[in-house]
Amino acid sequence: MFAVNRGFHAPQNTCLAGKPQRLLSAVLASLALICVGSLLQSGDAQAANKDRRAKIAYDLNEELFETRAPKAKWARDINRVRHVQVIIVSDSSDREMTDLRNHVKRIGGSIHAVHPSIQAITVNVKASQVSALSKRDDVISVSPNRETQRTSSTLESITGALSNNVRTYSSKTSYSGLDGNGIGVAVLDSGVMSQHAAFDDPKVSGASRVKRNVNMLNANAASWVNSAGATASLQPGSAALTAYEAAIRVDSNVATEDAFGHGTHVASVAAGRYFTPNDVASRDTSGIAPNANIYDVRVLSDAGFGTVSDALEGIQWVIYHAKEYNIRVMNLSLAASSTESWETDPLCVAVRNAAAAGITVVVAAGNYGKNLFGRENYGVISSPGNDPTVITVGAVNYKNTTTRNDDIVNNFSSRGPTRGGYKDASGVRRADNLLKPDLVAPGNKLVGAAATSNDSATLKWNYLGAIFKSFLVDPLGIKATQDETQMLMSGTSIAAPAVAGTVALMLQANPGLTPPLIKAILQYSAQPLPNANLLQQGAGLLNVDGAVTLAEALRTDISSQLDAGGSNLVPGTTSLLASGKSMPTKSSTINGTSFNWSRIVYAGGNQILTGDNLFTKYQPIWDTRLVWVRNGAKRSTITYWPAASGVASNTFVKSITWASASNQALVSSGVLNASMLAGFSSSIAKTGAFMPTATLGGWLTLGSGMLLGQGIKLSSSGVVLSEGVVLSEGVVLSEGVVLSEGVVLSEGVVLSEGVVLSEVVTLGEP
Repeated sequence: MFAVNRGFHAPQNTCLAGKPQRLLSAVLASLALICVGSLLQSGDAQAANKDRRAKIAYDLNEELFETRAPKAKWARDINRVRHVQVIIVSDSSDREMTDLRNHVKRIGGSIHAVHPSIQAITVNVKASQVSALSKRDDVISVSPNRETQRTSSTLESITGALSNNVRTYSSKTSYSGLDGNGIGVAVLDSGVMSQHAAFDDPKVSGASRVKRNVNMLNANAASWVNSAGATASLQPGSAALTAYEAAIRVDSNVATEDAFGHGTHVASVAAGRYFTPNDVASRDTSGIAPNANIYDVRVLSDAGFGTVSDALEGIQWVIYHAKEYNIRVMNLSLAASSTESWETDPLCVAVRNAAAAGITVVVAAGNYGKNLFGRENYGVISSPGNDPTVITVGAVNYKNTTTRNDDIVNNFSSRGPTRGGYKDASGVRRADNLLKPDLVAPGNKLVGAAATSNDSATLKWNYLGAIFKSFLVDPLGIKATQDETQMLMSGTSIAAPAVAGTVALMLQANPGLTPPLIKAILQYSAQPLPNANLLQQGAGLLNVDGAVTLAEALRTDISSQLDAGGSNLVPGTTSLLASGKSMPTKSSTINGTSFNWSRIVYAGGNQILTGDNLFTKYQPIWDTRLVWVRNGAKRSTITYWPAASGVASNTFVKSITWASASNQALVSSGVLNASMLAGFSSSIAKTGAFMPTATLGGWLTLGSGMLLGQGIKLSSSGVVLSEGVVLSEGVVLSEGVVLSEGVVLSEGVVLSEGVVLSEVVTLGEP
């Protein structure tokens, strides 16, 4: 992964190691500049300043003026002329961005991909032309086509999936209760071995629950071949669409579907169904939703790498087919470094559009919780985990026990806050500083499916299993049989699918839930772990039992009512409880241990809300088309391809656009605000974002919180509300938490997400 520089730049080759003078100088320069700025601009203020802030991403802008040979894969010198591969996000009224595309061609550039549902294009242009491109009125941002990287049934027992409220276990093929049946889970990763027994369909002998395998790896973009062609969102039923689908399709009879091995393991944690027949211990290694349908969208190579452009293509495919295949969940156990704000980062734009289309997006937080010196890192959430609409998941070490009392947040799990941002007109960097991660889940040495070749005569392991067999495979002591192979893996990449599988269970129990409501339920019902703060664990540890229980208490027509315009949903008045249901007891018992729910819900980027009224009465923030961050909100409009022969209306998304939402009600009276309880952020005092989640959760259990008598509503002048959990740049930096680890100064030297096995081998987590 190339340099991530969300703060002040330190060249990668210095690494800050052994450079105390340079470090001290950078610290002083940082603090001097930070003193100039106060709290971040956001929302409507940010929108008003769209033209005043730089449209060119910070890391891209630096590369444009470098004379050295380029190090980033998205930059290349051709005939001694610097070329860059960039993604242009547009707000053109023309959904196909025809004029913008023609402009790129006129200046000698080439178009590698068109992403209409995201309204972006991936292009190759000379570095000298980027500035002029960014000044076009129809351009929102210009970003480099960054590299993406990859970032178990003890698992069922740990998470509460085998509680009486979810399902009971009887055999490999027999479950009583919720198992994700009928819910589609899209896995954007390195591929999924559809012939593995973990994905067998119990209803159809010999069939697989991996319903589609598609490959989005863009050979042209990767090899810098000049191409005038492009992939666009195509009309349903057209010959062009048929040709496109045929080109990306990966038949199940190919020799290897997941040569790297990451995606198959991820898919099995979310939806594997497996009982090891060759294991003397006869262990059940099923995932969270062992009967959900899986859609394999390959965006990472055999070595576990890809590009943002390929990921955009994959997300667009999922958005396009979501209603057709009932894809309700999308898991991205991958990450890209980014210097940009959530508002303009291309991956963030894409996942935000997916959420607007009704898809719950689950993302790995990243594995950068320790720096090169072994110290704790704050402010290292990767893209797209820095977007407020997604569920960002950190990882927990469950200490190889089914009890939850000894669980701790893994050292490698990325901490918040989000550090993407922009430079204002004065050249001062403004970081987003959003509260993340949202929650944590088991992510240390989980057992899951191991991909191999499909040829039973010659068993060929995936790359990870072959190279690190002594660490990932041998400790299990399971005889290797084709389509029954297993291995251990760790990381937030493995924690995220545990949450994705939980979402599938929640949607099976209540198909009317919306993505923001699902995230709130997961947070509200989470178990706060002791000695970990809001930036380390979010609301706490995944609680499948509590999440399903609360989901079942709510009415099942919330989503359809919102799709119809939401006129029957009155904020603070309309009941969200299902007929005959009441708010459940806010505690759970898992494996004999009882605990209180956190009662914490992140909202508005830096607000903490609580109280039963969040779920018993309708709140506008549960509308999947609304995004609220601090003093601003945006609302999306979805355009579908028109109905045609064999194509129902409102099925295939054609485009998604966003506009500022003014005079927008967000939260009704009766909801409690807990932000003031957390207070101003101080790592030394353990307040604000550094407050232990268990401490805040304990106060909320006692009924603490500020009653919002008037609710929260956006006017033309913004939210009439206190700032919330304050994370000004001066606070994070003055505590020395970030600076002492060198994160802000050298975020570009963050460990690669590729430490999938370093998490097992190097980090030393027991």
